[in-house]
Amino acid sequence: MEIEEFVEKYYVERQHTNSLKWDLLEERFGQADLLPLWVADMDFKVSQAITKILKDRILHGVYGYTFVGKSYYQAYNNWMETYFSFPIKEEWVRFSTGAVQAIYHLLYTFTDENDSVIIQTPVYYPFSDAVKDTNRRLVNVDLVNNDGYFTIDFERFEQEIIGQSVKLYIHCSPHNPVGRVWTEEEQAKLFAICQKHNVLIISDEIHQDFTFEHEHIPAANVSEGVHRPRVITVNSASKSFNIAGLTHCNIVITDDELRQKYDDFANSMFKTEANIMGLFATEAAYVDGMDWIDSLKNVIFHNYEIVRDYFTKFAPEITVSPLEGTYLVFVDLRKVVKSDEMVEFIQGKCGLAVDYGEWFGEGYEGFIRLNLATKPENIEKAVQTIVEQLG
Repeated sequence: MEIEEFVEKYYVERQHTNSLKWDLLEERFGQADLLPLWVADMDFKVSQAITKILKDRILHGVYGYTFVGKSYYQAYNNWMETYFSFPIKEEWVRFSTGAVQAIYHLLYTFTDENDSVIIQTPVYYPFSDAVKDTNRRLVNVDLVNNDGYFTIDFERFEQEIIGQSVKLYIHCSPHNPVGRVWTEEEQAKLFAICQKHNVLIISDEIHQDFTFEHEHIPAANVSEGVHRPRVITVNSASKSFNIAGLTHCNIVITDDELRQKYDDFANSMFKTEANIMGLFATEAAYVDGMDWIDSLKNVIFHNYEIVRDYFTKFAPEITVSPLEGTYLVFVDLRKVVKSDEMVEFIQGKCGLAVDYGEWFGEGYEGFIRLNLATKPENIEKAVQTIVEQLG
């Protein structure tokens, strides 16, 4: 489907629909009249396959207790095997209401209070929140910024693991917000360090379906699966198919001992039922969602090109990180806007709501993250306004 056709068919106005992204701007940013390009959900209707299956459930009229049927596991397995060469066994899978909630539960299961947990910043800020909220010790290792292209500081990563007696690493793949799709070689080197020092890996792969001219390698597949016994994968259709509000997430634990330990924790701490709408929507997405997401990805990358090309032409001092994965682009404004004037510039002058760099880690003041999952006109308006306000 062409970009214009997809946007015309699926773009939807979301104001006054209890949308966190659009309707809580006053509470979040202190201004209601902003163009929201912040929190990671989309301004596009879900695929027709999802709409149909949810409509059928609504017309059925009963939302009672449910169970996860064989067809769900088959659909999930087919998706993972077809697109990521990672076949999934039914017994490996557990569920959560979301990736963030899953990380909290996994931290409680596999670490103790005051244990050290390592992350690579700038990174999705609920990682650090989860570590702090569970009374674990947060260890930050900055990625290396090479003119907007971020790489891993392996030496520092290992030094901190040794020096801080790190027990667990939260991996972000593809990486939010810097847009990297980690290579096989990068992950192999990273996980070899974890194996050497007996560090468990939680791999948040919720953006796995958004890659552009790069291949997402699941952490569990790296080095022919040699690290799989220490990898716990968290993924979901929520980002890919814009169904985060249906609160359904997969946790894949291939190792029997780790899975038993998780089950013991779950049985003692929570008894969450699966969300019937989340289950059916996810299954529909995995069965019949690829055409929709392929068309969506064309829109996302087109919007990225708008940002990259416009700033390159009219404000070359602005650095735009290459978009290998996710639908979020990291932009460095430090050469054109003083860090302590960023909020006034972005909100007061440009009328935009964005995720600010410092949310993702200390020292990233002057960066912003833009959500590209909207119609191109909104992205054009944002970049044009930024350039105009720079004078």
